[in-house]
Amino acid sequence: MDQQPNDPKNQDQKPSGDEPILMPHEYDGIQEFDQKLPNWWLWTFYITVIFFAVFWVLYYQVGSGATDDEKMENELDRIARIEAERLERELGVLSDAKLWEASRNTAFVEEGRKQFMETCAVCHGRDLSATNDGIKLSGVPLNDSEWLYGSDPMNVLNIVTNGSPDKTKGMQAWEPVLGKTRVTKVVAFVLSHHEMPEGMGEGAAAEGEASDAAAEEAAPAADPA
Repeated sequence: MDQQPNDPKNQDQKPSGDEPILMPHEYDGIQEFDQKLPNWWLWTFYITVIFFAVFWVLYYQVGSGATDDEKMENELDRIARIEAERLERELGVLSDAKLWEASRNTAFVEEGRKQFMETCAVCHGRDLSATNDGIKLSGVPLNDSEWLYGSDPMNVLNIVTNGSPDKTKGMQAWEPVLGKTRVTKVVAFVLSHHEMPEGMGEGAAAEGEASDAAAEEAAPAADPA
C-alpha cells in the first residue's frame, strides 16, 4: 500500500529532487504546500511593506507631498496664470467683453485685489462698501448697482485711468501712478463683485479670435526693417 504524504509516519521523510513538500494536515482533500517562497517574491514583499510604512509616515503624519485636492487647485491656478498672461498681452485692445473676461480669471483678479487693498481700500473699503467698521469713507461704494459715471466696464476703467470728471472732490487719475496693467487688474477685481451680463463671455472669445486672425493677416504684410 502506498504511503500518503500526510501520514505521520512520513513527517520526518524529506522529499528529494523537485518533489513538493506538503504539510501534515489535510482539509476536505486539500493539502498545503510547505515550500519556501522565492527570494525575489520575499524581497518584493519586504520592500513594499517598508515603502508603505515610510509613505504613511511622510504623507499622512508629516504632511509631506500634495493631496489630490491640492494638486487640482495647483493645476487650476496654473491654468488661471496662463490665462492672465494672455489677458495682459491683450490689454491694448480692451473692451467691455475683455474686461468681463478678466474679472472671471482668478489669477488676474487676485493681483487686482492686492493692488486694490494697497491703493483703493482706504477710500472704498476693503469690502468695496466705502465703509470701515460702520464709518463712512470718502469714496463711493463699488459693490452696489449705482454708478456715477456709467456701469459699463470701459466706463469704470476710464474713471480709474483718468480720474473723476469732478476734479474738485472726485478721484484722481491712477494710470500715471499704477500704469495701465495694474489699473486694469483693479477694475477686474471690482467687476468680479458683479454679475457678468449673459452672453458677454462669448463676446470676449469672439473678439479674441478676431484679434488673433487680424494679427496673423497683418504679419506677412509687415515691412521688413
